[in-house]
Amino acid sequence: MNAPRISLTTHSSLQGDSSIRRLHRTIGGTMLTSLLLITTPALSASPENMVLVPRGEFVMGSNNHQDEKPHNVVLDAYYIDTYEVSNKDYKEFMKTTGHPAPAYWDDPRLNKPEQPVVGVNWYDSSAFCEWKGKRLPTEAEWERAAKGPDGHAHYPWGHQLDSSKANYGQKVGQTTPVDSYPEGKSGYGAYNMAGNAFEWVSDWYDPGYFNVSPAMNPQGPATGLNFANQGPVKTLKGGSWLAPSSSLHTSHRFWNQPENNSYGVGLGFRCAQSASPSGLQVVQYDFMLSLISMGQEKWEEALTSIEKALKADPENAEYLQTKTLIMDQINKGKQ
Repeated sequence: MNAPRISLTTHSSLQGDSSIRRLHRTIGGTMLTSLLLITTPALSASPENMVLVPRGEFVMGSNNHQDEKPHNVVLDAYYIDTYEVSNKDYKEFMKTTGHPAPAYWDDPRLNKPEQPVVGVNWYDSSAFCEWKGKRLPTEAEWERAAKGPDGHAHYPWGHQLDSSKANYGQKVGQTTPVDSYPEGKSGYGAYNMAGNAFEWVSDWYDPGYFNVSPAMNPQGPATGLNFANQGPVKTLKGGSWLAPSSSLHTSHRFWNQPENNSYGVGLGFRCAQSASPSGLQVVQYDFMLSLISMGQEKWEEALTSIEKALKADPENAEYLQTKTLIMDQINKGKQ
């Protein structure tokens, strides 16, 4: 069976902050051109002050502690805040919603607008993220954002401890602005994922969870360890300005009761948001999949993809022509 001739020539360029791919396609002598974002599936530009973590696999955990058993995890694409939530942002939340002030609100060491809000419990953090149309990250999402694209960085900046790249161990005596230590940001561009403020994540904490965690988009255990008979605990990540260097590595796990704001420890947070493709880009993605399937002579798969594209854009001449070519090949196979 002779397949239509399909050639893919890729030219990468930059437009603003979005890296795009122009695909020149020749099918049956007809040149088809479309623009697609590099991310697969194509995603819209990152929301303000958030970084995109694309769909992918990484090694979660480490050999540092018994509750950090290394295991492979695959996560769908998501966004995570570039910075810890600041006092300035939290003040706006309080003003708009009437939410009560956190524990440190009157502490002159910790209440400057550009410093991270601290002295918040898990419920405070979750409420803020919901107000912003976001959510707390899962532990896996937080950890992958900290480990960066290579998927196994021991610290956000690399594999060696560097005291110039994080605020920890009381060496400064207070939190620092959320955009401090740019040299210590993660490979995805997230700041202060080591030190400054411990960060709440959505998961309950169970020391044995990594032994049974699912590989795909883990959400944490159904409930947490009942620590000291004080009730189940939630997970914290990242170390703080008070905590020692042993808490800085990207897999470190800490915990606290969700209602506890822990004055004297410094609990803060950042938010996350699932990444979903925009409508037009999904259509283009379906079109691209149909062409790839054609090149592999997978005609039924190609038909399924092009019909999805046509459902959203039924008058598109390119799509209609492509479907005709696919149907011709399917019909030839039946003869």
